[in-house]
Amino acid sequence: MATRPYVEIDLSEETRLAQLRRIEELKGRIGVMLSQKSRSHGKYEYQGYHQTGYPYSNPNLGSFGIARSSVKSKESQVMGQTLSATQLPDQEMSVTESDAATDPWYGSDEMQFSDEDSETHSLNQSGPDHTLDTSDQTSQSQRISSTPSKASGLSSNTSADPPDIKLEIDEHSISHTSNDTNSPVSSLSSQLSPVKSLTPAVLQPSVDLVKPKRRRRRSTKMTKVLFSELRPRTSIPPNIPHEELARQSVEAALSSRLNPFALHHDEYKLLHNHMCELHISAYINIRNRILRLWVRNPLVSVTPEEAAGCAYSSRWLGLAEVAYEWLLRRGYINFGCVEVPDASNIEGKRYKVKRIRKTIAVVGAGMAGLGCARQLEGLFEHYRERWASVGEEPPRVIVLEGRARIGGRIYSHPLRNQDSRGIPKHSRCVAEMGAHIITGFDHGNPLNMIIRGQLALHYYPLKDNSSLYDIDGEVVDRQRDKLVEKLFNDILDRASVYRHHTTMPTTAEGNRELIEAGRDPSGEPGPIIGLTGKGIGSTAHRSSKENDAPIEQVPGGLDKLTGKAHLVAGSRTKTPAAIAAAAMGWRLTSNQVAHRHDLDLDKVVASLQHPTLGAVMDEGVRQYQALLALSAQDMRLLNWHFANLEYANAANVGKLSLGGWDQDIGNEFEGEHAQVIGGYQQVPRGILEYPSQLDLRTRKAVTRITYDPRQGVNTTAEIVCEDGDVIEAHQVVLTTPLGVLKDRSIVFKPELPSWKLDSIDRLGFGTLNKVVLVYDEPFWDVDQDMIGLLRDASVENSLDQKDYTRNRGRFYLFWNCIKTSGRPVLIGLMAGDAAHHAEGLSDNQIVSEVTQQLATMFKQITIPKPTETIVTRWGQDRFARGTYSYVGVRAQSGDYDAMAKPVGNLHFAGEATCGTHPATVHGAYISGLRAASEVIDDLLGPIIIPNPLVPTAIINKSEKTSNSPHKSKPSAPLNPSPPLTAGETPVTKQVRLEAFETEILKAIFAKLGPRPDRPGRVGANPFLLFSKDKWADCKAKCDEARRAALGTPLAKASRNEIRSALGQLWREASAEVKQPYLEQTVSNRAVNHDSAASFQDRLAEWDAEAMSTRRAYVHEHPGVLSREEEKEMWKALGVFGGVDRRAKKMSGYADNSGSEIDI
Repeated sequence: MATRPYVEIDLSEETRLAQLRRIEELKGRIGVMLSQKSRSHGKYEYQGYHQTGYPYSNPNLGSFGIARSSVKSKESQVMGQTLSATQLPDQEMSVTESDAATDPWYGSDEMQFSDEDSETHSLNQSGPDHTLDTSDQTSQSQRISSTPSKASGLSSNTSADPPDIKLEIDEHSISHTSNDTNSPVSSLSSQLSPVKSLTPAVLQPSVDLVKPKRRRRRSTKMTKVLFSELRPRTSIPPNIPHEELARQSVEAALSSRLNPFALHHDEYKLLHNHMCELHISAYINIRNRILRLWVRNPLVSVTPEEAAGCAYSSRWLGLAEVAYEWLLRRGYINFGCVEVPDASNIEGKRYKVKRIRKTIAVVGAGMAGLGCARQLEGLFEHYRERWASVGEEPPRVIVLEGRARIGGRIYSHPLRNQDSRGIPKHSRCVAEMGAHIITGFDHGNPLNMIIRGQLALHYYPLKDNSSLYDIDGEVVDRQRDKLVEKLFNDILDRASVYRHHTTMPTTAEGNRELIEAGRDPSGEPGPIIGLTGKGIGSTAHRSSKENDAPIEQVPGGLDKLTGKAHLVAGSRTKTPAAIAAAAMGWRLTSNQVAHRHDLDLDKVVASLQHPTLGAVMDEGVRQYQALLALSAQDMRLLNWHFANLEYANAANVGKLSLGGWDQDIGNEFEGEHAQVIGGYQQVPRGILEYPSQLDLRTRKAVTRITYDPRQGVNTTAEIVCEDGDVIEAHQVVLTTPLGVLKDRSIVFKPELPSWKLDSIDRLGFGTLNKVVLVYDEPFWDVDQDMIGLLRDASVENSLDQKDYTRNRGRFYLFWNCIKTSGRPVLIGLMAGDAAHHAEGLSDNQIVSEVTQQLATMFKQITIPKPTETIVTRWGQDRFARGTYSYVGVRAQSGDYDAMAKPVGNLHFAGEATCGTHPATVHGAYISGLRAASEVIDDLLGPIIIPNPLVPTAIINKSEKTSNSPHKSKPSAPLNPSPPLTAGETPVTKQVRLEAFETEILKAIFAKLGPRPDRPGRVGANPFLLFSKDKWADCKAKCDEARRAALGTPLAKASRNEIRSALGQLWREASAEVKQPYLEQTVSNRAVNHDSAASFQDRLAEWDAEAMSTRRAYVHEHPGVLSREEEKEMWKALGVFGGVDRRAKKMSGYADNSGSEIDI
């Protein structure tokens, strides 16, 4: 059979040009400017593809610039080269290596500073009537850059004219103090200065970037895509081995928060009644390959043609269609700042009457709201023809925001002094008032695609290189700090014993070996997995190593950068406390004789109606004090870690549920933590503006929402705003913070159901506040990203744990933001009880106290007064009422899911609705994708499963493998549904037809047994027979060598290592050792030859008998199939006019006679 040629996807050159123009436009809007000159590079790796880049820039942009399709035309090749060239990461930084050597901000020398008067300014907090001119005051002088080299084709300069935009300042969460009433007011800008491109004329943006307008859609003439008409294999690279393609695809799934070897529980729910166990591996292979396309190039949407091209055979096109639809609707591909190409065949007909258009209202312009709105815009564009076919326009999406800015709890406040140093010249000098850190880019963080893959934002990777200062200003000994940290983690680990156990959702696994090898399954399908009841516990395709007892995952302490708990491999069996303390390096008290003494935490748990994490951990500290001679400094160190835990949860540990406080543990993303240079708010701004500006309406504080609690397409809702405006919508997505819902500041008609209100009340919503200190010059070590401060108890040098609760989170940590803000900035954190206490103090009190603490820490120098100070009060912000959610003492395990559940046409999003990633920016964004998926399902209905999903017979494997010589009696047929009636839906019809087909096949198998299999080549290779015998012994030796080399007791050798070792053993084996395997091979070849000779005769005989049995069964059950349905069945089987013209197998009418591959 001739090899099918590699078919390229037809991507129009006009679309590519438009993509490049919009990329350049976006970089102008969000302030992204490429370099003037090249410099030395560091080496980075992303998804297995090595690129080079400066640490402050996007180190992985080069890999994203590679066109996903190999375009063959000359013009296309030039375009591809241009796209790659524009995205090389040779981006200039404003500080070179030589600059770093001479710049005092980058040195470690101690310097004396004069005590200058503080120049600070104030933001009016009088309410929404205060309006300021927010033109970018840093853009009055041009910043010109030229094309640096052949490797960097795009660069830009900042226009001297500021945008003519006014914004209202009504941020009650932030206060500024000023000693200079005449100082200029710092601006809030919703848009950076315009950018003039210096790219070649062919790539020049043709739009006005000062006031970007919504693009008017051009009519296109494209044919609606039908998967059944598409060609497979067009997205399979011809020059890459299957194993390498599989490795990249598996990594892509891991980078998308999906198990690369199992169905997502939502996929299982969708497919379990349509798919057999054999098809799972084929589906997962296709799904992973589609994800690979997206992960490798998130600048371009994955098209249906590309998705179909991920299938090896046309038989799997139904699986490719479902995988593509599911990934698209659920927000795993084509999300973020990417334009979805119009797949419509509608040419924009002119209608005499105005076409119907629904409205979707999104309340809140934070990450959840903007992410949801952007996703809906893309989905509506993708499904444009679905609405056009019924005479409607795709729904419009409007975003209502109560503030005068976007971002919600992301707020990058511009500093008054914009004379930046050490950051890219286009970046603004800002301080983060809210969200601050990207907690790992790897293994599924969607912000990875947006920040690094689409917006190309500069970011700074954080290092855990902090120093801890004690109350006397001395740096704490690192060894002592590590010793106390081990004790804290041990106490936290013992408290985790009382954690609620969660139930894993039902799903199904594929064949791991096939998926890792990149091969689709062969052989006859089995029963539908929904009929077998097999779930994730099935071990049908698990290797022996997977059937071993799994290694337990236990808490492994806290991440210092985020305060979040993480899991490590270990055992839940706890070592007695005395032995554990001695193993850590602690010396037991002299009066402690019983070295097996353990902690008894059960009593305190039993004594509380709602046990808290704080109560149990405090008891653990007290009991450890009986074993160890803890000093006052040890107590301060312990409570520093308590404060870090309170920072992660935005609440005192005494308010956290003992059983559920870390219910999201195990979902952490991996990789380095980072901060966005020039402000985190660039991310929501990019989502707002690209590929076209969303319909955003600011200063629209919502006071009442009238919704329809019934589910349906024609529901309506009404939103009343504070200014009197009324917005009518068909679907509403509410993304307000949990604190606002708790405050009951929005009236719902009808009232929200009790199950929703109960979850709102049970979950907690905490507060974290900051104090921002800006200086002219740094007096701290600028190479340290964090500076820790131990706080004393309310009673000096107390050994009583309760004396530390109130004050331990007060300025316990300072972020050094000089490398991300471009100015000498320290941000002090106030966590736990200290965060609430700070909201009742004046700015002068807080700044005076923090300055005094810094003077104690750096007593060798004179601490200058800050030139600018900002204090946040998020608890007083009426649009937030706090910072992020936590699991309160009365919370139940399903409360986050209940928060996410829609009520009629009212949907909910926000970090408090994302149980897997609460209290995070990425969790808020993921929740927005989920809400968009719910809306599209409500409007268009669920994903339609092709019928048949896989055109092949459904063979009952359990009967096929039976060794019983007796034919089992046919089981009683199901009660099939009557033929399609007026009330029958396509889904119920499909279920009815599949149920009847199953009964037919049961009758066939009961009478004839399983269909003859094509004889395999059993034992035709002596080395394979040798490998099978020696695999276990060789694996054990390879594992042992691997552990010895790495010094890790749990290390295991890879399959390739084992195969290499077996090859070496075979080559070195004597003739006597090889002889039995050679003889067995000769015998097996003879058997194979005899089986192949008789196979065709046996196959034809079985097929003829199967057809007769089918005819008899249909005749015995009249009325189940309509005349048209029966005609369609015989047609699918190759029977025309009563004559069987089909030469291939006929075991089921779902079979695909045209397939060239034996499945």
